[in-house]
Amino acid sequence: MAERRRASFSLPMTTIETFAARGDLAHLALFLWASSASALAAFALREVAAASRRFDDFVRELARFNDTFGGH
Repeated sequence: MAERRRASFSLPMTTIETFAARGDLAHLALFLWASSASALAAFALREVAAASRRFDDFVRELARFNDTFGGH
């Protein structure tokens, strides 16, 4: 009996079947959720940094325009 049980675990299984057989499907779902949330946060932070740089460039150009044509 123990020999048959050992033989059944030596069969190749897909990744999802392995997680499901061990009861780790919830951990897989949590890992996928955390990974996607982290990727989304990194993307949002990169976009905010780019928007801040563009605004800084705009303000710098506006100040240069005012220096050139300010009329003071």
